[in-house]
This record gives sequence, C-alpha cells and structure tokens, in this order.
Amino acid sequence: MFNTSSILFAAAVLVVAIFILRKLGNSRETRRGVLLGKRLTLAEREKLAEDFHLYARLPEALKDELDGLIHVFVEEKNFEACGGLEEVTLHMQRVIAAQACMLLLRTPHHYYRNLRSILLYPDAYRAPGQHGAEDVRLGESWGSGSVVLSWGSVLSGGKNDEDGHDVVIHEFAHQLDQADGAGDGVPYLRSRGAYRSWAAAFQPAFEQFSKQVHAGKRTVIDDYGAENPAEFFAVVTETFFEKPHQLKERYPEVYAQLVDYYGVDPDEWK
Repeated sequence: MFNTSSILFAAAVLVVAIFILRKLGNSRETRRGVLLGKRLTLAEREKLAEDFHLYARLPEALKDELDGLIHVFVEEKNFEACGGLEEVTLHMQRVIAAQACMLLLRTPHHYYRNLRSILLYPDAYRAPGQHGAEDVRLGESWGSGSVVLSWGSVLSGGKNDEDGHDVVIHEFAHQLDQADGAGDGVPYLRSRGAYRSWAAAFQPAFEQFSKQVHAGKRTVIDDYGAENPAEFFAVVTETFFEKPHQLKERYPEVYAQLVDYYGVDPDEWK
C-alpha cells in the first residue's frame, strides 16, 4: 500500500518531470526560432537550385521561409547512409529538406514530428515485398518514423520540375497523410467542414481518374495514383507542385483544396 510519504514523493517526481519537459520544449522552440530566422548564403542557394529547380521559382518571401525550415529539418532529423553510400553530405541533406519542407510553407504544422530518420541509398534499392519476393524501390514512407529515399531519384525529381515526379514530395505527402495514423489519403484538416469539402472534391476525382487509367487513357496525374486514395493524394501533390496549371485545368476542385491545404498556389510562381 502507498503511504502519505510515497504519494508525496510520486507527486514531487511528477512535478519535476513536467518542469523538465516544459523546459526542454521551451528550449527547442527557442532554438527553432533562431533557425527559422537563418538564410542560406547566395552560393548555397545557387547550389541548391542546381539540384532542386523548383527552389529557384519561389517568390523571395517563400524562399526565405523555406531556408528557415531547411535549417530546422537538417538539425532535427537524422540522416543515415545506406546501401554503400559513403555519407549524406550537408548539401544532400539540404536538397532533401528543401523538397520535404515545400509541403510545410504557410501551413500549421509540427515539423514532421513523427519522423526521426531519413535512410538514403545511392540509387534504387531492394526491399521485401509480398509473398517473400523483393521489390525494387525508389522511396517509401513508414508511419513508424522513417522515410527511405534513393539519391538518384532525389536528384532526377529535383532537377526536372515539370514532369510531375518528385520522390521526396511524394513520400513526404505520405508522411503528412500518415500523421493521424490512418494513411488513407486524407491528411489532418482543420475542421469538420474542411473534411466534407475535401471528400466532395477528392472522392469523385479519384473515381473518375481510376476509370480513365483502367480504360488506358492518359491524364495529367501519374497512373500510380489509381492504386488507392493514399497514393492518389501523394501523386496529386507531386502534380500540384510541378504541373499546377494542368492540374488546375483538369481538376479545379482538387486544386482548390490543395491550395487551401498547402497554403500556396504554385500556378502563380512564374
């Protein structure tokens, strides 16, 4: 049985624990504030734009905001070299961080708080698939706290900003989708009304798109989006940032939802 002294001791431990957690939280927020105010140098920006062309198209205010997010991401996330890759250089980290943090611009977010590690392979890698077979993959997102990428795909996606393919944007859209534990193509939204509007736009669009794909018709959205609603959201996000005008013309309701969700309109970036 607990006596009065035991109860008081437990309460004291709890108070101390809460104090420490709050202090650590305040310290982290203070550090983030400093990092968000930092900017890449001109030389660093030019080097980043060489491997992530969309960065150069950003308005200056968004570029400044993205620089700060890049600094936070690089400091808080762990990068691991895999499959014979010698190291993940600071530049490589920035290229990945820039693409991942494009999805956080002008939106309420928690800096991908469930994400701990980015595992980076030099190129396509093999991973266990169904029925004991191995799949060749370019990237994947795990709800357990990791994203896996191939550097070759990161570069090819970043250097071509008009083909609708960007493996980092794709996998980090999955991270946003998985943040509520579901991974169902519906990320966390701000209100019940927002969920209703999202469903009203995305559900018929996914059904229409899937019929077109199964009929062998080409669309502005990559066919892989017909796999399921989660892949549709990830692929549409790639299209939103890289083919905004085409997506806006073909799927205006979906485009409007993504503008509201991501807080930016890439069709305005000339």
